[in-house]
Amino acid sequence: MKQILVASDFSNNAGNALLYALSLAKTLKMKVTVLNAIHPTEGINNSTYNAIFIEDYYARKRSALKEWAETFCNNDVYKDIPVKTVCDVGFLRNVITKYIEYNDVSFLVMGMTGATGIKGIIGSNASLAISKMRIPTLIVPAESILHPTPVITLAADYKTTKLSVRDVKALNQILKVSDPKKLEILHISDKDTAARAIENGEKKLKDQLSSVEITFHYVEDDKPSSGIIDFIETNKTDILCLVKHNHNIIYRLFSGSTVDEILNKSVKAVLILHA
Repeated sequence: MKQILVASDFSNNAGNALLYALSLAKTLKMKVTVLNAIHPTEGINNSTYNAIFIEDYYARKRSALKEWAETFCNNDVYKDIPVKTVCDVGFLRNVITKYIEYNDVSFLVMGMTGATGIKGIIGSNASLAISKMRIPTLIVPAESILHPTPVITLAADYKTTKLSVRDVKALNQILKVSDPKKLEILHISDKDTAARAIENGEKKLKDQLSSVEITFHYVEDDKPSSGIIDFIETNKTDILCLVKHNHNIIYRLFSGSTVDEILNKSVKAVLILHA
């Protein structure tokens, strides 16, 4: 059974991300794994290594993670969803990468502070996942909940955006929650975008997402974040999908401050795809 991996640091934001993942799993018929990375130096008192003490610390941490997850899972709504917890020692990136290597993970879900308090994600675990891990990653602000029939928007650039096989698979999976599968595509254009390029871009996306009902929208804006934020607010988007791909206009979302701006000003979940 495919699974959703939720990174937990025991925070309220991680708890909200877990609830979001459970709602996804219920619709998509997936299982959920809650993962916590124990920093290599965590639990070592005054730099004195005691094997018995540290193993006891790890055991208590694993027990605490299980209890923490159960506080969210012990609900009749989620009782049929298989949930397990994994607590491993190492840096977060390494622990997640190792788990994904040996398990069939469809999405990584991470929580973070949303529009009411975020100052930026640079240097955070969310930023690490976006920039370093090549797996569809759903960033869930603290205020975000999964709507029963969510509006899903993909921000794209027809000139260079290319959806990989994994991207298409992830989109088709996440679109199952919209029932029937509907996708709003927002093209961030510039004045030099030719009509032929737009026509070819639409055709390519229709071919790749042949089972999806697509509506195309166009925004011409020198500042991508402004165009995206205005659209998702007026269009009542629930999940915004962004493709991280070098050299396209959306890549600027990750090389600059646009993601920060979007998550500062919006409480919507953001699905990061890695072309």
